[in-house]
This record gives sequence, C-alpha cells and structure tokens, in this order.
Amino acid sequence: MNLAGKNVVYLGGFGGIGQKTCVELLERQVQALAVFDLMPNEQILRDWQSKYPNTKIFYQKMDITQRPEIDAVYRAAVEHLGHFDLVINGMGCLDDRCIDLTIQVNLLGVINSSLVALNYMDKSKGGNGGMIVNISSVAGIEPTPIMSVYSASKHGVTAFTRCLAGPFFESTGVTFVTVCPGMTETSMIHDMQDRTIFKFNIPAEYAVSNMKRQTALACAQNIVKVVEDATNGSIWMLDVGEIKKVEFPVMWTPPMMQ
Repeated sequence: MNLAGKNVVYLGGFGGIGQKTCVELLERQVQALAVFDLMPNEQILRDWQSKYPNTKIFYQKMDITQRPEIDAVYRAAVEHLGHFDLVINGMGCLDDRCIDLTIQVNLLGVINSSLVALNYMDKSKGGNGGMIVNISSVAGIEPTPIMSVYSASKHGVTAFTRCLAGPFFESTGVTFVTVCPGMTETSMIHDMQDRTIFKFNIPAEYAVSNMKRQTALACAQNIVKVVEDATNGSIWMLDVGEIKKVEFPVMWTPPMMQ
C-alpha cells in the first residue's frame, strides 16, 4: 500500500510501539490519522499536529473491551474522514493474572474492531476496500509457556486474521495482514514476575532479561514496511529488528462429501 494520501486508523496509538508507528505513518504523508486509545496524550497529539500540519490528526477515546464504544468511535471516524484505507489494531495487554481482561483486549477487541471496520470498508457494501493489520505476537505463532494466557489470545488473533484473508472474503476488497512482533523494549515487558500465573524454576524476570529484544522504533519501522509491501493473508514476524515472512504448513483440509 502506498501510504501517501491515505486515511489511517490506529488503535493503541499512544502505546510504546504505537507512538513510533504513528510517526512513521505521518512521515509517509498520510492524509489523516485517527488515534483510538483508552487514555489521551495531549502533548504528543499537539506535537504531531504542529509537526505535520498537512495531516488531519485527531483522537477518539475508546475502551476496546466495550463493543458500543468501538461502534461509536468508528462512526465518528467516518464522520470526520468519509472513509479510511488502513486500520491497525495495535492495542494489547500482557498480564496473565488478568485472564478475562487479556482475552477481552487482545482477542475479542481485535475481533470486534476488525468486524466493525470491515463493515465500513467492504466494497460489496459500498466501501472503498483497504487493509486491516492485526498485531499479534511471536507468542501467537509459537506456544509461549511463560505467558500462556497471552499466548493463547495472540494465537487467536493470528487464526482470526488468517480466516478473514480467505477466499470467502475476496468480495470485500480488504487485505488482512498479521504482524507478529518479538520481544520489544516497552513497558509491557517490565515486572514480568508480577504478570505470570505460574511460578517457574527460572524466574520470569530472569528469563525475559536474557532474551534478545528490539527497540520500539525498529519494530515500528518494520510494521510500516510490511504495510507498504504485504499481500493478503501474509504473516510477518518482526524480531530483533528483522522482518521474516511466516509460512504455515497445511495440516488439515476438510474431507468433502462425494
């Protein structure tokens, strides 16, 4: 996707990776950027509006766990922009002690946001098509015992996005892409010992501290590169500053009636 002149919606745009990704998008001269997040960051918003005066930038408060709020913010975005070309579902929660919240934010929120966005973007319903990018995780392509609830929620994101990229949805004109960041230096990975359910022989904090990680900026730069180059249904692992396309083997095909 050529981002110049596009209308973009970013969920979680004030987070660690989100902030950096929004700047990368703004540098591509997008026409508009709508940031949906739970809490505002007025200083960052003013800075962006000052530095990028040719881009319409606005914030909408949204609790991703509440479907009525998701409906309302997308409706507001359409009123502001007329349409949107790119949606990035970037909100996330990493705290296995909060099982319901983890599933609500990471999986149900992504499902609801994707479906509401699709309803506006669907060409068969009068929309303009576009791209929906769902941010999963390396824990969404490989079981990760230290954060098993988080891993389960992210596996769900990966599977859901792959489903929407299937042939049944071709008429929508919407491309669905999965992005799977590796360990990234943000506040989400701090105090890991207090974010796990189980007590391991190797403390979680020690295990995480010994993993190679990438900066939020490196991750953001690669997210935007993926957006510019990705094809429908593609899955991308962004780990230690590198981009790798993930290919899943076909493990089962439905037996058909004769």
